[in-house]
Amino acid sequence: MPGMTPLSEALALAVQHHQAGRLQAAEQVYRHILSVDSVNAEAWHLLGVVALQCGQHDRAVEYISRAIQLNGSDSVFHLNLGNCFMGQGKSDEAIACFRRALDWMPNSATAHYNLATAFSAQGKLDGAVAHFVQGLELKPDHAEAYNNLGAVLQSQRKLDEAIVLYRRALEINPDNSEARANFLLSLPYHAGTTLAQLAAAHADVDNRHAAPLRATWESHANDRNPERVIRLGFVSADFGHHPVGYFLIRVLENLDRSRCELVCYADRIAKDDLTRRFEAACTTWREVQALSNQALAAQIRADRIDILFDLAGHTATQRLLVFAHKPAPIQATWAGYVGTTGLTAIDYILADRYEIPPEAERHYCERVLRMPDGYVTYDPPDYAPPVSPLPALVQPFFTFGSFNKPAKITPQIVKVWANILTRVPRSRLVLKYRGMEESSVGGPLRQEFANQGVDPSRVECLGWSSPPQLLSEYGRIDLALDTYPYNGGLTTCEALWMGVPVVTCPGETFASRHSLSHLSNVGLTETIARDLNEYVELAASLATDLPRLAAIRTGLRDRMAASPLCDGKRFANHLMALLRDIWRRHCAK
Repeated sequence: MPGMTPLSEALALAVQHHQAGRLQAAEQVYRHILSVDSVNAEAWHLLGVVALQCGQHDRAVEYISRAIQLNGSDSVFHLNLGNCFMGQGKSDEAIACFRRALDWMPNSATAHYNLATAFSAQGKLDGAVAHFVQGLELKPDHAEAYNNLGAVLQSQRKLDEAIVLYRRALEINPDNSEARANFLLSLPYHAGTTLAQLAAAHADVDNRHAAPLRATWESHANDRNPERVIRLGFVSADFGHHPVGYFLIRVLENLDRSRCELVCYADRIAKDDLTRRFEAACTTWREVQALSNQALAAQIRADRIDILFDLAGHTATQRLLVFAHKPAPIQATWAGYVGTTGLTAIDYILADRYEIPPEAERHYCERVLRMPDGYVTYDPPDYAPPVSPLPALVQPFFTFGSFNKPAKITPQIVKVWANILTRVPRSRLVLKYRGMEESSVGGPLRQEFANQGVDPSRVECLGWSSPPQLLSEYGRIDLALDTYPYNGGLTTCEALWMGVPVVTCPGETFASRHSLSHLSNVGLTETIARDLNEYVELAASLATDLPRLAAIRTGLRDRMAASPLCDGKRFANHLMALLRDIWRRHCAK
């Protein structure tokens, strides 16, 4: 363009590369500009954005901070620095950046959205709602804001309002995978949701988004020798401290390497000590967060994966459209979701007789691979404190507890818990989860108990704490009360490991049967109720039989450690036998 300097022409060229996704070419031009003009703030900023997009958060922070030193009044610089800190998990630093961006540009919908997202990550739900609402006033067609506001409202137990917002996000952008995932994930929280309704909702996703990709399917060139070493692939963003990580690691560490090779497709940036265990357990570790669905499918096909596992389902980190390309001849879903994916491209779902009894199979598009014990194993954390004596033996009251997320605490289960507290007068209830201490969560919860005739002072609402502190809180709990209709999963395992029995009532859906599976595999079936009336009776009975409860508590950790729930080798052997069987059947076709 006439009048442009060589450096401005170079910057325009770099931006063209950047916008077209040619990040390496853009980075080269940005670096050339800085070699000539080392105080070019925009080049430092955009170089940092490239690093951010490549997952190089430390470099991104360095480069964008340099840009801010040169020009601290550009709100976009502060926004992107905040995004870098969010990528590092440093939400306090991110919030400070987003506030500075708003100082310079108070009518920025993006700044409000980012600040709301950071508050949400910290469990500061009231602040998140306020800034999502302000952002939507400025940008009413922001689908992501509707979706994320819905997620916050769901955390505040406003499920119906959340579903309205998920639907609004999908009206604006039908391809918004996070909004669709949140909508599907919200359904099992509703009392009365049936397996048939879940099957229909998930089939709709297949018809809209996955079925059109069937035209891209190609035949697989995998060697059809039924007895050779088979290649297993696992796709997940949760290879680390996450329920999926805790449920998967012992299996991968114990799979027989003479019979299979393991390829982990890690869709996460942050690493922790559990991530390193996964890296050590697999044959090949691939970091794929920068790959598109199509590119990841091509990589899986090139790796000649024989059996590919989805470990996310319709969650926020899902890659189901990779599976819709059918990159592996056999595909299965496992551990990371609460039921059918609805995708005809996925052949199997790994479960057990508790999660999916035979009469429920017709509601799953996948064929059921049924493990003989449970459908997962649990890896107890080494930071867990010792099991404490039963608190009620020394306290003048009995303490029930539930450390499940607020969205699982439905009005129906509040009435059940209120009934239990009424039946056991010298008792109290401790509720704990991120955001539970917020006035918008704890206040309405206590009021619901008051409406049932229970003094709200008997209900204590606690917020987030570190994982070791969370487990130590079980030292105050005599008996855990499970949620309904969405049961605890990892929460149930943690309570049991800390010696605290869990009273549960299974329902029809996959999400309502987690605790049934875990308790059955530990052998603690006496706390499994047939209906909610029996749930009340079991809880009240145990609360008045302290010697029995103390005896269960004393031996529960050893009992659990010796059970199939924690036996990774047993699980791996059973899994390998199942996988060899379906591979033989595939080869025989």
